[in-house]
Amino acid sequence: MNWQEVCEHPSLKNLPFKIELDEYGHIVMSPVKINHSILQGEIEFTLRSLLKEGKTLPECAIKTRKGTKVADVAWASLDVLARIKGEVEASIAPEICVEIVSGSNTKKEMAEKRQLYFEAGAKEVWLCNESGELIFFNAEQQLVHSEVVPLFPDKIEI
Repeated sequence: MNWQEVCEHPSLKNLPFKIELDEYGHIVMSPVKINHSILQGEIEFTLRSLLKEGKTLPECAIKTRKGTKVADVAWASLDVLARIKGEVEASIAPEICVEIVSGSNTKKEMAEKRQLYFEAGAKEVWLCNESGELIFFNAEQQLVHSEVVPLFPDKIEI
């Protein structure tokens, strides 16, 4: 199954959880708790408030070498947005990809997802834990704070 087929499949529309595809085209489903949604909304709002020359993308589908991964929140510059706007899944990753890490996510899974986003062109990947604490990464290392959005807080209060 590919992402276009997932998007068009009648039984997969309006599901109350996130769907991704693995490298074999299998659907991977992740249920979302309210706390996750609150963090997602606050991160998106804060990004939109601090970066005026681009767009936030909630639930952004990104094509990777291991299937379609869906960043909880992403931010794309106008240049990147012009390239991906009409696509079913982003052929290149937005500059910032944010994952809200739940208790069921492993460190290995998140490290792999970071790597996939960087391979697809992300400049930074942020991980947010269930307490709202953020960790920022570029392709080389963990950062003290975001270099793309230096004023972004390292904790989202909910």
